[in-house]
Amino acid sequence: MCLRAAASVMPQLDAASRHRSVLLEESLGFFDFATAEIVVDATLGMGGHSEAMLESSEDVRVIGLDQDAAALDLARQRLSRFGERFTAVHTNFADIRSALSELGVETVDGILADLGISSFQIDSPERGFSFRFDAPLDMRMDPDSGNATAAELLEELSEEEIADLIYGFGEERASRRIARRIFKRREEGRPVRTTTELADLVASALGRKHGERIHPATRTFQALRIAVNRETEILAGFINDATDILKPGGVFAIISFHSLEDRIIKNEFRRLSGKCSCPPRLPVCQCGAEKKLELLTKKPIEPRPEETEANPRARSAKLRAARKLSLIEAV
Repeated sequence: MCLRAAASVMPQLDAASRHRSVLLEESLGFFDFATAEIVVDATLGMGGHSEAMLESSEDVRVIGLDQDAAALDLARQRLSRFGERFTAVHTNFADIRSALSELGVETVDGILADLGISSFQIDSPERGFSFRFDAPLDMRMDPDSGNATAAELLEELSEEEIADLIYGFGEERASRRIARRIFKRREEGRPVRTTTELADLVASALGRKHGERIHPATRTFQALRIAVNRETEILAGFINDATDILKPGGVFAIISFHSLEDRIIKNEFRRLSGKCSCPPRLPVCQCGAEKKLELLTKKPIEPRPEETEANPRARSAKLRAARKLSLIEAV
């Protein structure tokens, strides 16, 4: 590594080591690391959860998955002291089944997923996730995926599709007003291509109230990020695959940061705990309810006030957990 590259990596490594993962104690509290052999960190990020797992027991092995190659490299360096007990895999959590199969792993004792965007990604200007920096409107968690960027989506979709996207994934009530502004710029030959252009456009469309803490473009940026990375689209499949991979007694914990994600997790966990959601008059269940999990959280666990005060990004986090039932328990 050249001196310039090394100099750029060191501050990132230092930031990673100082970073404290959201709901760390609460999420890891569901796992029994004294008996666990293999645990999967399905969204490795900067390795905070994995580091805590590896420190919990000298016998546990952690497999970390992440679609962001840059974050994966930082996590590898941060966790290198654990040697062969840590394995990093460059893949999306949706491919957890094939990723573990390639490692010769059929079942695991626990799976943790932190669905939030990482601080590393937000604080990397060139990635285009944040309106705090003027950068190309990219938002791909895996820049090498070949998927359309946020800017490309805004150039390809119709005005109605843009409005539906911003409303559906961002729960932005003024989505049609924002979509009209975006489409008008396209018609004028000035498509939205940078974070600053989009943030300014949304702010001008909605206005900003005096003393408002949350930027008016927050929900629009969130919606585009979810759409670009297909975050809600792949979530249900991941939950089902992860449940099948767990050993009986294994724990599955998921942290989400968006009401749509939490709703999917809640519904899938309920269905996989055997709770049918079909209308009462249907003679046969059609929702696929099957008793595979025991719910460990009746309601989602949220961060304590001291955590949100120290880390405002944690304020919308919700943790749900479940335990895989044995065949006898599932009867």
